[in-house]
Amino acid sequence: MATRRLGLIMNGITGRMGYNQHLVRSIVAIREAGGVLLANGDRVLPDPILVGRNAAKVEALAKRHGIERWTSDLDAALADPEDELFFDAATTQLRAELVGRALDAGKHVYCEKPVADTLEVALELARKAKASGLKHGVVQDKLYLPGLRKLKLLIDSGYFGRILSVRGEFGYWVFEGDWGMPAQRPSWNYRKADGGGIILDMLCHWRYVLDNLFGPVRALTCLGAVHIPERVDEQGEPYRADADDAAYATFEIEGGIVAHINSSWCVRPRRDDLVTFQVDGTHGSAVAGLTSCVTQHRVNTPKPVWNPDVPQTIDLYDAWEDVPDNQLYENGFKLQWEDFIRHLAEDAPWKFDLTAGARGVQLAELGLKSWAERRWLDVPDLEV
Repeated sequence: MATRRLGLIMNGITGRMGYNQHLVRSIVAIREAGGVLLANGDRVLPDPILVGRNAAKVEALAKRHGIERWTSDLDAALADPEDELFFDAATTQLRAELVGRALDAGKHVYCEKPVADTLEVALELARKAKASGLKHGVVQDKLYLPGLRKLKLLIDSGYFGRILSVRGEFGYWVFEGDWGMPAQRPSWNYRKADGGGIILDMLCHWRYVLDNLFGPVRALTCLGAVHIPERVDEQGEPYRADADDAAYATFEIEGGIVAHINSSWCVRPRRDDLVTFQVDGTHGSAVAGLTSCVTQHRVNTPKPVWNPDVPQTIDLYDAWEDVPDNQLYENGFKLQWEDFIRHLAEDAPWKFDLTAGARGVQLAELGLKSWAERRWLDVPDLEV
């Protein structure tokens, strides 16, 4: 069987997500495994060129992982006809312009989300990609998490009966940086001018999670907050944090399902994971995290009685059962890379395109508008 080369331009891999998830745990791992296996037995082996503004840093990363090609000249990389795919994980504000340039250069594109910081720009990019005839994809990694894959299995099996509601909790405490504990997220996340804010970041995720697991989102109401208005940046300097660091959103889903998701960088979790989704249905319930999923069927549901005068007599954790790991769950980013590469190489099915990315931006933009206007808003279908 043959091994095909895939020339891959990787931009933005010096950042935390670009480096850890996309370079090391996806492309490097795929190369170490001998490439992506196709249906006919052939393999596709990515041949990346790493691109970044800091030449010394990019060169060091390339050498660390045995990658021969790197550059600080994006124009030259886009001009090389031997490289057919462009990937971007740089900042949100630059993404649409960079992806647009790659499309103009005749490259297929794959990128992180959000695809843009406004719906207008996201739609323009999706229309450009559609008109180009090139293939395009957006990272929608949470659908590939083991916990959510187990949840999808339960949904597809009819386990829940009629689904009634979804409750999501996401977040953790991001240190302010002012008392000796450095922040674990970059400072631009908390500045509006730099494209920061948890609503733009996380409602893009919740759009594809809700749409693909439960049904189309038809309306929402969202309350944002700036709980911590001053933080300390990477240089130890205080700055005004004017972008939302928490969001409390309720969604109406087609078919009558109600979903409520809290997203916060100002919460100290007391739950099973940094993100959890509880799904309640007429026949059973489940709680999914990043990797695990537990269930409680109606025949296993305890019968508590409200009595505030005595301690709770029922262990409310005890009547839940684990969904077993009956298959190997690999890194979700790597799995989505493999799916997109198969889409490029053999036209395998793919639906996470730039139009899907625009839907995420739409929900985030409506969330910000709902917060500003303090009201419910409908989520119209997008025309691309």
